[in-house]
Amino acid sequence: MLGICDNNGNILAPIVVSPVNCHDTSLFDESFTNLLDLADDLRLNLQGSYLTLDSGFCSSENKSLIEQAGMTAVIKPNLRGLKNKTRINEILDEFEPHKDIYDQRYIIERCFAWEDTYRKLVTRYEKLQCTFMGFRYLAYSMINLRSLIGKHGET
Repeated sequence: MLGICDNNGNILAPIVVSPVNCHDTSLFDESFTNLLDLADDLRLNLQGSYLTLDSGFCSSENKSLIEQAGMTAVIKPNLRGLKNKTRINEILDEFEPHKDIYDQRYIIERCFAWEDTYRKLVTRYEKLQCTFMGFRYLAYSMINLRSLIGKHGET
C-alpha cells in the first residue's frame, strides 16, 4: 500500500494497494500519477512543493519524475552497498539541506499508523476489491475528519 499525505496527516491521493508480496516501490508511478491527477482536478499548484519518501524509493527515476512535475524530491539516501566514503559524503551533503523537511515525515507515518487502528484494513476479510477499497476510503475519511475536528476543537 502506498498513500500520499499532507503535513497535517490527511490522505490526499487515492491509495494504491497491492498484494503483500509486492514491494511499495512498484506502486510509486501509479500513486504519483494519482496525486498529479487529483491536483489537476482540484486546481492545486504543486510547483515548488516537497515530496518526502523513505530510502526504499531512492532512485534516479523517482527523483526525475518528481522534478519533472516541478516538485522537490526529499528522499532519504539509501547508502546500502556503498563503500566509497567520498561518494557517501557527497550523497549525505546533497540530502543535508532537506533534512529538516524530511524530519517532519513522522506526521505521514503517524497517519499510516492511524490506518492500522481499523481492524478491517489490517487483515483483509473482503473478497471483492470494491468492498475492500470502500472500507479503506471510509477509514481515510475518518482519519481526515479527525484532523479537521482537531483543528476546530482547539479554538
